[in-house]
Amino acid sequence: MFVLFEEAGKFLAGRILSEADSSLQVELDSGKRVKLKAANALLKFEKPAPAELVAAGQKISEEIDLDLAWEFASEEEFSFAELARDYFSADPSKPASTEQQAAALFRLFEAPHYFRRAGKGRFRKAPAEILQQALAAIEKKKQVVAQITAWAEELAQGSCPAPVREQLYKILFRPDKNSPEYKAVVEASRAAHKAPLDLLQQAGAIASPYQFHWKRFLFENFPKGTAFPAVQAPPVRDELPQAADVQAFSIDDSSTTEIDDALSVRGLGSGTVTLGIHIAAPGLAVQPGSPIDLLGRARLSTVYMPGYKLTMLPDAVVQSYTLQEGRNCPALSLYITLDEATLAISGTATRLEQVPIAANLRHDKLDAVFTEEFFEAAAASGASPSDVPWGVELCFLHRLARHLKAQREIVRGKPENFNRPDYNFSLDSPSGQEPEGNEKVSISIRKRGAPLDLIVAEAMILANSTWGEWLAEHGVPGIYRSQASLAPGVKVRMGTKALPHAGIGVKSYAWATSPLRRYTDLVNQWQIIACVTHGRTAALAAPFKPKDAELFSIISGFDGAYSAYNGFQAGIERYWTLKYLQQNGITELTATAFKDNLVRADDLPLVLPAMGAQGLPRGAKLRIRLGEIDEITLDVSGTVVERLDLVVDDAAAEQVDEEDNESEIAAGPISIAVDLNETPADAATAAGAA
Repeated sequence: MFVLFEEAGKFLAGRILSEADSSLQVELDSGKRVKLKAANALLKFEKPAPAELVAAGQKISEEIDLDLAWEFASEEEFSFAELARDYFSADPSKPASTEQQAAALFRLFEAPHYFRRAGKGRFRKAPAEILQQALAAIEKKKQVVAQITAWAEELAQGSCPAPVREQLYKILFRPDKNSPEYKAVVEASRAAHKAPLDLLQQAGAIASPYQFHWKRFLFENFPKGTAFPAVQAPPVRDELPQAADVQAFSIDDSSTTEIDDALSVRGLGSGTVTLGIHIAAPGLAVQPGSPIDLLGRARLSTVYMPGYKLTMLPDAVVQSYTLQEGRNCPALSLYITLDEATLAISGTATRLEQVPIAANLRHDKLDAVFTEEFFEAAAASGASPSDVPWGVELCFLHRLARHLKAQREIVRGKPENFNRPDYNFSLDSPSGQEPEGNEKVSISIRKRGAPLDLIVAEAMILANSTWGEWLAEHGVPGIYRSQASLAPGVKVRMGTKALPHAGIGVKSYAWATSPLRRYTDLVNQWQIIACVTHGRTAALAAPFKPKDAELFSIISGFDGAYSAYNGFQAGIERYWTLKYLQQNGITELTATAFKDNLVRADDLPLVLPAMGAQGLPRGAKLRIRLGEIDEITLDVSGTVVERLDLVVDDAAAEQVDEEDNESEIAAGPISIAVDLNETPADAATAAGAA
């Protein structure tokens, strides 16, 4: 005697070795013996052999018309044997054959949309309306499977279907793995034995490498687009006093439209000098929770890239508060009183006022004039050049900046070295619109710590550290950047407490000088304004209170956004650097051994792996032959063809070590979310169920 039974969703048949009231011992064709409950025995039979029964039943089951079987089935609960009799037997009094009964069981079991299981071997037919819904869903799934197959074939043949192109960045970086577009890419990649990114590139899904990087950034950080809603910049309602005897000037690049800061100098030649640091004051008009605040809170910072930028605030709003020359601008001013000879600080004062902006000076027009040699000549002569516009003020500010830097370096414990230059990227894109990625690019060098840079940097450090301490004295929380020490691995962190910043060499450092460009600075400006307005009771009136959860939320959001924006800027600058190499036919360059097998180009902002650099001392000077450039992965490698020095300069090696933490990262494979090792879409199951 044989028995047909179901185990874990599979039908098995075997010879009964022994039988008790509640169980059976069964031997399968493989020789394996199993014990099963008597209730699980669905069909006992004497012939044919178990394997023959299963094979015959499966073949016959394929011929059963499910719609016809559903019509034949009883409205009440029924067994598979009853359905087999009604479907196959012309004589209702005679049972169907064993093979037909097995076929009915198999067919019923695999069609849950037609027949619902009501127990071992028992079923109930689905209601007509439920059946129609299920059949419609199955038909739709069949169509989706067919669409996936068609799209996959298009991709494999080198053509990208429009729906896949439209979903490109979602497929690659944040996919819905049940979407047909995603499944088509997976299926095509498997069939063509190609990596998804290579497949999509060859199929024309990626219009250009530049657009790939740009659209990916927008997808991840600006999924709703970059356009601002229409907003009106509110005016400063409080009447502000006019700054007395002040003529302020800013120093920025020509491309800068968000002019946050300006400087003024009074009292030169009197023995006591007053330095004014004037910061644009949107915080006087824009209030926390207002529509403009929400826009700033959403972006958190301006995004910079060669030839373009995404401002934190709408341009119309920026222009309402920027420190534009020829205007009296609302400003938060810090006045520092100094001894003209010793540069010792004797007092500070913070005011809200209207500041006359006399000039917007520009680096690209003045860096060649106000050089180190210019200031050294002025110092040697003992007289500031009054014939050069702003020469007298800038000579004093440069002397002060060097003094402030020297004081910070004492606290810091070692000098700040700026041997590596800054690089300026310029695109021949006069329209000012989004770059296409094929513009002619020029890269120029500006030495880090150049005189005008130094003047602005030291003034801003002075303001940020002074205001940071001032907030703490008033018991008003702010957003600070701190660094516990200069020990390796100790990073700069953001928090609400006025802690030392070892890297800068100050007791505390609160970002407050770029409120048009950084949201943290706008938040700190609100807090500083409360101190100016309310004095010792500022903690009660400030928008953000100590241990305010909202403040920590802002810090967390800003940290993530600022890192993402900086990462994109570094990546897109690398793109333009590689483009520069191609446009100028550069195949070799000089570089410095950096670490492991990495080298840093001497005259370009580029780090790359170089074969033959492994084991060379840090600081070694090398000539590198460049390999192929991949504009999608931003990858380029090189080969050491010559060592240019015999002995590494100790100072150069030390400089390489010091700059290790702030280095650009060499490019590598792009991490995408398409997983070819996942279980394939169960198209066969869907088709079989139909």
